[in-house]
Amino acid sequence: ISGCFPNTKDLAFALETSTATISRDIEFMRDRMNAPIAYDKAENGYFYEQDYDMPLYSISEKDGETLAAAELLLSYFKNTPVYEEACAVIDLLSQSVVENGGSDLRGRIALAPTPKAKIDKDVWNVLCRALKENAVVEFDYAGRWNTETEKRVVEPYQIVMDNGSAFLFGFAKERKAERLFSLNRIRNLKITDKTFKLPKDFEFESRCGGGKFGAFKGGETARCTVKFFEDSRELAKDCIWADDQKITEDEKEGSTTITFTSTQTFKVLEWVLSQGKNAVPVEPAWMVEDWKEHVKEMGKRVK
Repeated sequence: ISGCFPNTKDLAFALETSTATISRDIEFMRDRMNAPIAYDKAENGYFYEQDYDMPLYSISEKDGETLAAAELLLSYFKNTPVYEEACAVIDLLSQSVVENGGSDLRGRIALAPTPKAKIDKDVWNVLCRALKENAVVEFDYAGRWNTETEKRVVEPYQIVMDNGSAFLFGFAKERKAERLFSLNRIRNLKITDKTFKLPKDFEFESRCGGGKFGAFKGGETARCTVKFFEDSRELAKDCIWADDQKITEDEKEGSTTITFTSTQTFKVLEWVLSQGKNAVPVEPAWMVEDWKEHVKEMGKRVK
């Protein structure tokens, strides 16, 4: 409308930024803020097709710091397609604060490096579409314990993120039960023409019996009691492992006991084993026996 047709190179030079940043900003303005931006091939630049008043985003320095911290936390999702889109929104909202002299916390708060599984963007995008449409999906799958590939038909409830990995939680038609599927093991995924009614209580967290041991769904809720010794005593108290956990100390024995309920008992056993000689399960009985067998097998491998 003003007669100017700046391109990404012109804008990047004027604003002292990169052409990639300008392209993302234009895309965001056009797609998220409904700005009537068009490109004129003859003029080799962008223009407004009609009058447009850009909405003003006014955020405080504190809000800018919070957004920067939120972007950092998003690093846990760096291997998912949602990461770049979310970061672009945060950058746009927080940039004015930084330019006006506010502090930029990026680089001053860091996440420790952790292993992350690379998620196939096509699988992610197809599942997101299926979730929106409540559509049944089909795929080939080889599980952690059953390594033979099988055809699965699933009503998808949620994508569950867990420490850098992603899982599909849903109702497996052939098993007639709810299951978790690692996105990395899903092959030949497709959306069927069938839909389903999403249950009101579809959240994965409600299946954990109060336990907080990641993406693992067990059977019935069990009462778990674990004793910790030496260095593991303080480590065990650093986190909330279940909604109803109770901690007791025995200074005479030199132990810290944690009691809680959970359906994720196999993950509890893995947690106990990770602490080596400093963790001993007390209940349930099957966990105690499995722990003993693991200890015996480890002893056999000691040369």
